[in-house]
Amino acid sequence: MKAAGDVQGFLPYGRQVIEEDDLDAVREALLSPMLTTGPLVQQFESALAAATGAAEAVVCANGTAALHLAARAIRLDRCQSAVVPSVTFVATANAVRYCDAEVVFADVDPETGLMTPETLLAALRRAPPSVRAAFPVHLNGASCDMAGIAEIARNWGLWIVEDACHAIGGTQGPAASPVGACAHSDLACFSFHPVKTIAMGEGGAITASDAALAAAMRRDRSHGLVREPDAFTLADSRGADGAPNPWFYELREPGFNYRAPDILCALGLSQLRKLQRFVGQRRRLMALYREALAPLAPVLRLVEEPAHGMAAWHLCVARIDFAAAGIDRAALMRRLAEAGIGSQVHYIPVHRQPYYAARYPELDLPGADAYYARCLSLPLFAAMTEGDVARVAAALTAALAG
Repeated sequence: MKAAGDVQGFLPYGRQVIEEDDLDAVREALLSPMLTTGPLVQQFESALAAATGAAEAVVCANGTAALHLAARAIRLDRCQSAVVPSVTFVATANAVRYCDAEVVFADVDPETGLMTPETLLAALRRAPPSVRAAFPVHLNGASCDMAGIAEIARNWGLWIVEDACHAIGGTQGPAASPVGACAHSDLACFSFHPVKTIAMGEGGAITASDAALAAAMRRDRSHGLVREPDAFTLADSRGADGAPNPWFYELREPGFNYRAPDILCALGLSQLRKLQRFVGQRRRLMALYREALAPLAPVLRLVEEPAHGMAAWHLCVARIDFAAAGIDRAALMRRLAEAGIGSQVHYIPVHRQPYYAARYPELDLPGADAYYARCLSLPLFAAMTEGDVARVAAALTAALAG
């Protein structure tokens, strides 16, 4: 099985790296007595907590489910609102709306696409009094200034939920706190989609410092069922001898089927052991890209790493002045595709999407619009080689030259 990038084949913007030990782990799980809700779920949660420095970890079906479980854990409802940066995948804002809460879109730094303390404060100043939470997004694998965001959010009495779906393996602040340790937040959400650093096929997780929040999310991911005998309230939960009936469960509030099966947790466990190798390779590739693409400045510059943390690069985003280059983004993407190079745009500002534009009209977020106007994601995954980077750089140089 080929594990390295193929200089003759098509290079997508992202791709999972599956090796023999991953196949062995999944094969062993398939042969085990339990394919779901078995011991590998707890093992993965323990390993993820250790890798992120978190007190608790709750695995679930995908990153969107993680965001929704987090929003429900902090009890967002229709009388409340939450701040979300406009440059993110729609799932961040959708998780707020799933709870019938309103979204207050924040602007972002036009160069990094990140929500900043300043853009959070600006959003809060136009937010309704019902604002209850902030959802900073660690875009491309680079973390927001969480210390600065937390100082403002706590002054406003907000919950803080990090959308860290791009950022596992990164660090924050001068103490190099791991992303997911919740050093400046209540909860952090992750995705293990195939293009992410760690792949489960589909999968997500939430890390937390509060055991009660973690317990609530574990119930919520499995229909909301209470299975702990000490928490039963119904009279027929126990037999005549006072012992709990072994089949019993109770429903206090409907939840969801957001469980992650043991098969995928087996893959997640195997991948998690390679986290530092994968992060290190992605950072090495980004350094090679910076060197190879430097001659294209100032027309093209890669997104810079913030000073307040080490990025675990999920995406390689070029900031391109298309007007100065004399080519529009669609034409450039077509030229790259003809050369066997995949590219993508991350993301269309969510406040521009028809659903949100109708709900929150006439919203002006110039930083988000400026970031979107110039961004283009280039191939980046751990199996790429130095030759792959050189190939992308050559194709991009030729395409911009026309």
